Amino acid sequence: MAFTLEALIIFLVRVAGSLPVLRWAFAGALIAILVDFSDLFQKNLIHLGGVGEYQEFDKWADLVYMVAFLYVALRWVGVKRNVAVGLFAFRIIGMVAFEITSSRSVLIAFPNLFEFWFVFVAALQHWWPDYDLTRYRLTGWLLVLLALKMFQEYSLHGAQWLDNYVATEVVADWWNFLTGWI
Repeated sequence: MAFTLEALIIFLVRVAGSLPVLRWAFAGALIAILVDFSDLFQKNLIHLGGVGEYQEFDKWADLVYMVAFLYVALRWVGVKRNVAVGLFAFRIIGMVAFEITSSRSVLIAFPNLFEFWFVFVAALQHWWPDYDLTRYRLTGWLLVLLALKMFQEYSLHGAQWLDNYVATEVVADWWNFLTGWI
């Protein structure tokens, strides 16, 4: 994969967007995820050599925020920490498999549930620190998070609904739709 100036800029933005999680777990996670999606806009707005194999680039850039998330999660205790570590390892296995196969279906088979788990636990730690995550609740929440993540993974990598869209055009279309009512 060729590393262009455009890819370098987008990567550095992704690094900067990952840092707030080290100070504010929940808000920082949301910032990191929004910055992760911002590269779709950056690719449309910056024209300095392109990004090349975007899916491969994106998975490597994802590692930055995922490692930051893991660093924070390692300070958690008990099941919250253990599940985070397990889901991180699961995603890394999926990333290696994706690198070997270049098949987006691997990304569906190995969803980044770690990301959703981290946001969930960060929200618990922030608003409900005394929430008792019993075995029953843990199972229920993991199933809910998995269902949401599988829908997202299918949308992105199975149906590939966003592959043919230009992010800036989508925003303009939504803006026109919303302001058309006024």
